[in-house]
Amino acid sequence: MIPVPTKVADRLSSSLKRFQPVLVSARSRDVNESDTSIIVTDMLADMFGYDKYAEITREHAIRGTFCDLAIKIDGELQFLIEVKAIGIELRDAHVKQAIDYAANQGVDWVILTNGINWKAFKVLFGKPIEQELVMDIDLLNLSPRNSAHILYPLTREGLLKGALPAYHTQQQATNRFFLGAIMLSEPVLDTVRRELRRIAPDVKVRVDEIRSALMSEVLKREVVEGEKAEEARRKVQKVLAKLQRAKRPKENAEEQVIESTASEPEGEATENENGQEADSA
Repeated sequence: MIPVPTKVADRLSSSLKRFQPVLVSARSRDVNESDTSIIVTDMLADMFGYDKYAEITREHAIRGTFCDLAIKIDGELQFLIEVKAIGIELRDAHVKQAIDYAANQGVDWVILTNGINWKAFKVLFGKPIEQELVMDIDLLNLSPRNSAHILYPLTREGLLKGALPAYHTQQQATNRFFLGAIMLSEPVLDTVRRELRRIAPDVKVRVDEIRSALMSEVLKREVVEGEKAEEARRKVQKVLAKLQRAKRPKENAEEQVIESTASEPEGEATENENGQEADSA
């Protein structure tokens, strides 16, 4: 869990308590997109800590029309915000235009919100451009007392600390595809084989047999097959290869020390011993 500064946690708690009735009232009146955008702007300033006049802007055009909102700090575009009327159920298709624009501008994040629901999407720079849902928050289901850690990645302070990318990394590391890839990696399979031999010494089992059993009988097929599973495997292999490369210089250095010690000439030791004998004489 990412630590939240006390000052920010207090602001999030008090602001959420204040805005929840506002959101309930706006939903009951089924306010339009323009009025929802006004509420979202106030929340960005009062709850999430952005400067309403310097950092929240509407100046960025998408294919000839203006995006709803954008966050810009020190002249640099941080993320786009697509706002829908408070009564509209949010769908991923609502952010496609903003995602395309963000990708063209080199922006990593797009927020989709109707005031109550806030969804954060990571822009995936590929062909075609895609998006990954990273956060999905319902403000009316949050408790003002203990929800600061959930909201912190969207705050100005969290943005400057890299909290949203850190949250994304943590989420990736614990998703089913990544965990499946780790379970099928060589180091883990070797560990499982050693434990099996320790528990049942008479059982002889190969690594490929363990891998096959995990894939066919333990893990769900959707976890080990498909694009997401393959992407997770590539990430795990990349990390393992990096660790192996970092390990080699240390191993080589240790080997050199051992070889140097083993090859130390005996004559030097004999000479020292003779020297000591001569001194004592």
